[in-house]
Amino acid sequence: MLEQSASFGTDRPGDALVRTLSAQGGISIRAVVGTALVREAASRHVTSPVASVALGRALMGAVLLATSSKHGESVQLQFRGDGPLGSIVTIADGEGRVRGFAAHPNAQTPPGDAASDVGAAVGRGVLTVVRQRADGRAPYSGIVPLTTGTVAQDLAHYLADSEQIRSAVALGVYLDDRGEVEAAGGFTVEALPGAAPDEIERAEANVHGFPGPGELVREGLGADAIADRLLNGLGTRERHYAQPVFHCGCGRDRARRAVALLGREELERTIARAEPLEIRCHFCAETYTIAPEEIRDLL
Repeated sequence: MLEQSASFGTDRPGDALVRTLSAQGGISIRAVVGTALVREAASRHVTSPVASVALGRALMGAVLLATSSKHGESVQLQFRGDGPLGSIVTIADGEGRVRGFAAHPNAQTPPGDAASDVGAAVGRGVLTVVRQRADGRAPYSGIVPLTTGTVAQDLAHYLADSEQIRSAVALGVYLDDRGEVEAAGGFTVEALPGAAPDEIERAEANVHGFPGPGELVREGLGADAIADRLLNGLGTRERHYAQPVFHCGCGRDRARRAVALLGREELERTIARAEPLEIRCHFCAETYTIAPEEIRDLL
């Protein structure tokens, strides 16, 4: 659940997410600054420059979609393209906690494409969005073709096609000359049911020609300032804030349970070799070493 907190309500570019409505209530705005979030993901997975950008966009996109859902719901995005990055998977909850990985984090763009060409690195394929409901109901899943592979446009296509939401989605990760993450940000602008035509027209005008959110964060704008620009001439209602963070629920106990799934025969062979097992989490790249003594306990 998004909580209102004055400590996050700032124009400084520290990681934050703001959610609000226009004064008339017809336009929904969510703006996120995720520089530290994307930087941590890139560091954990030791990503190439194009993988840093693609994964960063997918992480922030998951946060933006998850914070639009009800308390307790989570959103999983899976980009399965034919580009060198392979699949990109991210999972976020309504608190702004998110984790994710690219199947081939060291991948480069195909020969002849720009080094930062995310569309070429992701390629064509499908985007699957799964909303895990908190009330025990079956998850809602939507699948759409990857129209561009650039993440933001594909998410906008998903919202229009599967959830019938008219929206604009922008996601940006700015890299410095060394290929390191310098700034990251994004936003969604959605027309809600019953939105007045003049509200929609003004929102479209605000979005048209809007600078890249990564560039705005690099210039020093925070989430509130980005939201202000998107709501120019529309007014604003009460704002709610969260802090997006890279968070993975893995741990040593979960790693032990994963080892137990190998089966008795395999565990006995491992014990006979007197070698530890290493379990690596796909989502956060943490590695857990399970000693032979611990494996014996599992038996």
